[in-house]
Amino acid sequence: QVQLVESGGGLVQAGGSLTLSCVVSGITVGRNDMAWYRQAPEKQRDLVARILGIGITTYAGAVKGRFTITRDNAKNTVYLQMNNLKLEDTAVYYCNTPSSLRSWGQGTQVTVSS
Repeated sequence: QVQLVESGGGLVQAGGSLTLSCVVSGITVGRNDMAWYRQAPEKQRDLVARILGIGITTYAGAVKGRFTITRDNAKNTVYLQMNNLKLEDTAVYYCNTPSSLRSWGQGTQVTVSS
């Protein structure tokens, strides 16, 4: 059974940085496409960053140049480095496997204040 455990969220001022972690069990992150998603209040859950099994990364336009997705195969963990955070980045962030979605974890709340 695949488990996804997100952490690292918090309250940060606009312009600040946070790094989110997603510890994965049940699959090998280095052999699977992994992605970060976010869901703001009363909005749909959107994919913001993806890392393919071969290492290629892609980003949603709203975060490109500010967010970086990486993985640590030894720790079976996926990260999301978020820089220059904006108010509109406030959301609950989740990780998952975009090619075949698993059960969602609890997510981690990111709140950006002015």
